[in-house]
Amino acid sequence: MRFSMLISLIRPIGPVVIGISLGFTLSLLSITWVEEPCDNDFKSDEVVLSQEGNLKGARRPNSITNGYVENGDTEEDFESRIIPYKPVVKQSQPKKLFRAKYISTELGIRERLFVGVLTSKNTINTLGVAVNRTISHHLDSVVFFTGMRNRKVPHGMFVVTHGDERLIWNMFQTVKYVLEHYISEYDWFYFVQDDTYTEADRLKALVSHLSMDRALYMGSPEEFIGGEPEGKYCYGGFGYLLSRTLLLRLQPFLENCRNDIVSARPDEWLGRCIIDYANTNCVDEYEGLQYYHFEMGKNSDPSKEENVNFKNALTVHPVSDPEQMYRLHKHFTEIELQRTYSEIEKLQAEIKNISEVAFEGNRFSHWPIGINPPFEPKTRFEVLRWEYFTEDQVYSCIDGSPKCELRGIDKADVTDVIETAMGELNKKYKPILHLKKQQLINGYRRFDPTRGMEYTLDLQLEVVSQKGRSRSITKRVHLVRPLSQIEIIPMPYVTEATRVHIILPMTVHDRLFINQFLQVYADNFFATSENAVLTFLFIYDPFEAQQVSQNDIFGDVKAKINAYERKYPSIKIPWISVKTEAPSQIKIMDIISKKHPVDTLFFVASVSTNVNSEFLNRCRMNSINSWQVFFPIHFQDYNPNIAYHNQQPPATIDLVKDSGHFDRNVFDEACFYNSDYMATRTRMASDVQENEEILETLDIYEMFIKYSSLHVFRAVEPALHQKYRYEVCNPRLSEEIYQRCVQSNLEGLGSRSQLAMLLFEQEQGNST
Repeated sequence: MRFSMLISLIRPIGPVVIGISLGFTLSLLSITWVEEPCDNDFKSDEVVLSQEGNLKGARRPNSITNGYVENGDTEEDFESRIIPYKPVVKQSQPKKLFRAKYISTELGIRERLFVGVLTSKNTINTLGVAVNRTISHHLDSVVFFTGMRNRKVPHGMFVVTHGDERLIWNMFQTVKYVLEHYISEYDWFYFVQDDTYTEADRLKALVSHLSMDRALYMGSPEEFIGGEPEGKYCYGGFGYLLSRTLLLRLQPFLENCRNDIVSARPDEWLGRCIIDYANTNCVDEYEGLQYYHFEMGKNSDPSKEENVNFKNALTVHPVSDPEQMYRLHKHFTEIELQRTYSEIEKLQAEIKNISEVAFEGNRFSHWPIGINPPFEPKTRFEVLRWEYFTEDQVYSCIDGSPKCELRGIDKADVTDVIETAMGELNKKYKPILHLKKQQLINGYRRFDPTRGMEYTLDLQLEVVSQKGRSRSITKRVHLVRPLSQIEIIPMPYVTEATRVHIILPMTVHDRLFINQFLQVYADNFFATSENAVLTFLFIYDPFEAQQVSQNDIFGDVKAKINAYERKYPSIKIPWISVKTEAPSQIKIMDIISKKHPVDTLFFVASVSTNVNSEFLNRCRMNSINSWQVFFPIHFQDYNPNIAYHNQQPPATIDLVKDSGHFDRNVFDEACFYNSDYMATRTRMASDVQENEEILETLDIYEMFIKYSSLHVFRAVEPALHQKYRYEVCNPRLSEEIYQRCVQSNLEGLGSRSQLAMLLFEQEQGNST
């Protein structure tokens, strides 16, 4: 009974007791049973591991780091600190990072040299043009500064006009303009007068060796008028070089210079401004680099000048007229060319000397020295083919015939190679022997894409000794015409978003091909909403034009046009009718040009051509307004009766040599801007007045070649595919155009091998 009473009393507090006991047990399990060291000389393993591993979390719970190092010494005593409370500041939204358009802008990379030419209204068209022609193709940025200028600005020159003839004002405005527009783009600024010749390559070499962070004022030091002892300025006649650092230092005080400094000469004014406010004097030597200059005598001849300072001159002053400027440029160009040849000879000699101690001896160096080694084929399909030739014939022809006459550029090439070989042989054996060419026995050549055109000549020579004795020998020589240095020509920016106006001239003979043309055109352009406009040009002769109301020869074509306009409501196909006896390209384009704006991009097409968007994009990219016109060479299929004799022609014809060829005799397709056509047509107006037949004897291609300065780009165009058709040649056009049409028909029949097989079968049939 007592036990039951005890149980009844404990039952209510049982859970409390059990909870306390469990909590005490868990607390004992959570503490460490290892005693903390109190002696500073003792070093536990855990502390050593903590420091060697540099692990902040290696301390035991409830312990304090005592600042031990590996030798057991204490770095510093522990001191308690009170860390003040700082409220957490909410971070603002980070600003969007600006990304420059060009990497050079973001990295702060600048161009090396800016050139400013100080000219005037009276000399910009003479000396200014001469300066531009002698230095602009060597330097990246050349700007001409003048007070006033003529109404006509020379072509190809960037001219800045200040609107005032005061010399000091122009100098102030020039420096101010440079600070506002070019200071962040260039490291060095060179200013020169237009009566000074500058050797541009030497100027670039000087700047490339100067530190860009120096406040440098470099030129020809001169004393101020009156003999002021403090400082020297750079004489403007020989030009002067200013660093970007110096101009930035001068920028805040430029207005003070204009108001406070009085001078009669712009170079003195600028020199006084630099000395007073930038504390920099003019120097002609810096860090071992010399600013060479030479004062030119009146009516002196550069070719007869023997002064050492003249040969090393960076600038020459004064230059009296443009002719003298060009003579100076010719002279200094010859000097630099000779120096280049001397450096090449030294390098070749060094290569020869080094190759003698190489593992393979002299065989280690390639011939010629400095030219890439010959191409080594990896398979038999990569073996380069040698062409055999003589002085009159070549045994590898474009049309596949075994032998053809050596003429044109090939004839000039062989003649030049033989003359070069004879010159080198006489240079090698003179004065002991004199060699004369008797004949070329054998000639071999091949084009190596890694080095250039290689030649091997077997020459029969007459050798004449100093005593007059002669004999005939055979000598084999090897020559290489190396590939010239590739030059990247900057081209104006063009876009593929330009609308193309496709002009399709049609005669009565073209009606049979219009169904296929419209079907292909509709699939490629009408259904895809290509940015192009198709315009038909119906060409009537006088007899056909009189019967238009009764029997329009193009009536069915116009009906098809209306049908396509109903099928594609958003498409409009305009057409123009022309009456002429001789439908020349120029006469046709005269009519088209007047009906379109000057910025229109034309593509003159042919009814046999399958046009697609790929070609139109190339038409847009290769036609550059005021720069280039494009004449593509289309691929034309051979006559299927000959190319696929006794066979079924395939549904789609690939661009292979047995199925067709690129027709180089046809210039019907062309891409050009209306403004370029109008400008070229204006230049031939005087010749047309003297001879109106020129409109029929010339086509558009010849017109651009003869009367324009544009780049005429002609290239094969695989995207311009033309089905076979026999072209009806118009005898009313010029003889040259007519013969090209006839030749195109003949070459379009088939390849030589296909025609030969056809003739062979006919002869076999006749013999049986």
